[in-house]
Amino acid sequence: ERMEGNQLPVSAFLDRADGTFPQGTTQYEKREIAVQIPIWNPEECIQCNQCSFVCPHAAIRPFLATEDEAANAPEGVEFLDGMRPYKDYKYRIQVSAADCTGCGICVLTCPSRKKAIEMKNREDHLEENNNWDYMIRLPHKENPVGINTVKGSQFEKPLFEFSGACAGCGETPYIKLVTQVVGDRMQIANATGCSSIYGGSAPSTPYTTNEAGCGPSWANSLLEDNAEFGLGMHHATKQLRQRTLELTGELLNLQIDNSLRMAATAWTEGFNDKNSARKLAEAYIKALETADTKDQKIQQLINDLVGYKDYLMKRSTWMIGGDGWAYDIGFGGIDHVLASGEDVNILVLDTEVYSNTGGQVSKSSNLGAIAEFASGGKPVRKKDLGMMMMNYGYVYVAQIAMGANPRHTLKVISEAEAYDGPSIVIAYSPCISHGIKCGLTVSQEHEKDAVDVGYWHLYRFHPENKLKGKNPFKLDSKEPQFERFQDFLMEEVRYSSLYNQYDAEHVQAIFDESLLAAKDRYQSYARLDSYTD
Repeated sequence: ERMEGNQLPVSAFLDRADGTFPQGTTQYEKREIAVQIPIWNPEECIQCNQCSFVCPHAAIRPFLATEDEAANAPEGVEFLDGMRPYKDYKYRIQVSAADCTGCGICVLTCPSRKKAIEMKNREDHLEENNNWDYMIRLPHKENPVGINTVKGSQFEKPLFEFSGACAGCGETPYIKLVTQVVGDRMQIANATGCSSIYGGSAPSTPYTTNEAGCGPSWANSLLEDNAEFGLGMHHATKQLRQRTLELTGELLNLQIDNSLRMAATAWTEGFNDKNSARKLAEAYIKALETADTKDQKIQQLINDLVGYKDYLMKRSTWMIGGDGWAYDIGFGGIDHVLASGEDVNILVLDTEVYSNTGGQVSKSSNLGAIAEFASGGKPVRKKDLGMMMMNYGYVYVAQIAMGANPRHTLKVISEAEAYDGPSIVIAYSPCISHGIKCGLTVSQEHEKDAVDVGYWHLYRFHPENKLKGKNPFKLDSKEPQFERFQDFLMEEVRYSSLYNQYDAEHVQAIFDESLLAAKDRYQSYARLDSYTD
């Protein structure tokens, strides 16, 4: 971080000869780039946790404290009495002033009639640094609400924090939420792009660990083969886990002590149980490491299993990347991976443009949008990746937009993770390349507008519903207000700048064609939604 890397000898890295980096190093950067930061007003707070939910950098969070912890807090730190079911705790929203980027999304998102958060000069609130240091070091509390609600999800520590993404980034809130829902079982294959730059630019790594020291494993692959790379990770883990299952079967056929037998049996029965994966694995590991036997065959099996202990827990494989990867260069790999039927998950951060390399047009770019290599506006319609993947029938497919419907976003991520099969989640992600007139401060509101006017649609295709005799497709967004469609386009420079190149009549023709494409797409979804067998 001090730009003194060339002075480090090779010997300094010998303890990490496998090429790994420690997790959570972004917490040491403390860039202090925000001029203004959000300051909490407890008198107006309704404890909804929405400010934390939308924060792109995990820099503002809810905290729970006991009476003693609240009493020992730095002078001036205020708390609220906790609501049910955490009424035995004190509640506080705390910002990390040194990590906040000052985007202000939390303030705009706050639903209180009089905002419970207000942007104020950071230099006037330097005490927030000490307040954060105190709150972040409080002992861990079990989530009193659970992760199935927007509010409850934010009591889970985000295992993706303080990334170097643009202030107000539309991509990072999705990644952060996935780490809160799935937790430390994740193994991530990340395509090259924005998500790999802010996700792992050595030595700064935003993927971090929880109170137990466990967190997602992450590796970056090339733009063109990330899906195959992730499938390789998945198969490698799957094969090693199968080996542990075979060894456990051999162990259970021998005369082992009762405590080890109970742990081994419970682990075997819950081999594919995602919810209890870590609990079962930890209990089994403990039983293996404390087992006392003089039988050499039993001891050898125990030694082999302890050697494989990192694979006793069922992992969750996620492949993450942008639309340039998913729609274009890596599409063949994604198609292959989803067609495999394997239990893997794909998260597409759809900015509709090659964001990281300067804003080149992609197959996800919308009709009429200006980008490099489409300086006069893209002449053809956006590729419908989700519709293509639905044709398999056994792939979970969904489109989300956090700002339009936070509960829907959370539900989709939870369903994709729970589904025992391949899933792909396509997330609408406002980007600095869009040239949104009010900037990324309004990225969440802009996502809502995109859905309201029919520019983007929310849906879920869940294969399990077909097995239940239900329509597997559910259109979750309301009928669009297409009369506002052109007004939405004019909020972005990538569309409004068409007037700099063409006369008004020609631009209007482009906008009309873009609206027609949006209507056609909506009608195709509406027909699927109304289908009955």
